[in-house]
Amino acid sequence: MDGGTGGGTAGGPAGDAFDDAAERAFLVALLPCGDSEADQDAMVAFWSALGLEVTYRQRRPYRVVSFGRGGIQLQYYGMPGWDPELSHSTCVVVVPDTEPVYETFAAGLRSLYGRLPASGAPRVTRPRRRANNAGLAGFSLVDPAGNWVRVTRAPDPGTEFATGEGGTATWTPGGGGALARATENAVVLADSKDDVAQARRALSGAVRRARRGETPPAPGELAPALAYLAELAVRAGDPLAARDLLTELEALAAGTGEADEAVRAAAAEARATVADAIP
Repeated sequence: MDGGTGGGTAGGPAGDAFDDAAERAFLVALLPCGDSEADQDAMVAFWSALGLEVTYRQRRPYRVVSFGRGGIQLQYYGMPGWDPELSHSTCVVVVPDTEPVYETFAAGLRSLYGRLPASGAPRVTRPRRRANNAGLAGFSLVDPAGNWVRVTRAPDPGTEFATGEGGTATWTPGGGGALARATENAVVLADSKDDVAQARRALSGAVRRARRGETPPAPGELAPALAYLAELAVRAGDPLAARDLLTELEALAAGTGEADEAVRAAAAEARATVADAIP
């Protein structure tokens, strides 16, 4: 029985041609934004500052603007009445290393806003290893239209991943205790799922439980938890709590001496993340 003329089998000539086409293909993310000239201008200013080039712009009969840099290709279409707060649109950018991409984006954000925005739209998170992404480093950039551009490091060739429930690639930091795992879970909740309130509640509870335990939490586990709580406080619109957490974290770093690089790094990260937002 003829299955139709439009397809081919995996091993036949059509399948070979499809493999060749797929090998040469590239994908353009289509994302919504507001439908006014000002909305389109805002997207142009945003992505131009972050290092992408305008590759196409159309105003009539409907608005379209495209940006590109190497393999990063984004196209925005105007949508009347668009509300960034209601956006659920997203895309993933896979790169060999997230750090240079983050630093370029961060420099652009600072040039536009004088700071790194941590709440609202636009905003950005810091690169972190994600337990729900096999431990690969990633960060999220939310554009002015509320779309999530998720940047993740590509796995090394031949990497094999452990899979958890539902086939999700999992990762657990080596040597980490309960507080380290709670911090990783909070990162998944807030940075991947945008549930800042639940991440903050869960991590605050984990810190309280760790402090009530028979053995005080190790500074190397407590410091990253406090640093992330400070960032979550800023993202939740609670700069006073962020200030108190930063003060506590810096006191912890000062009391551990020069040997504990992880504690000093956590304090420096928190300072850079929340300094612009705290009174």
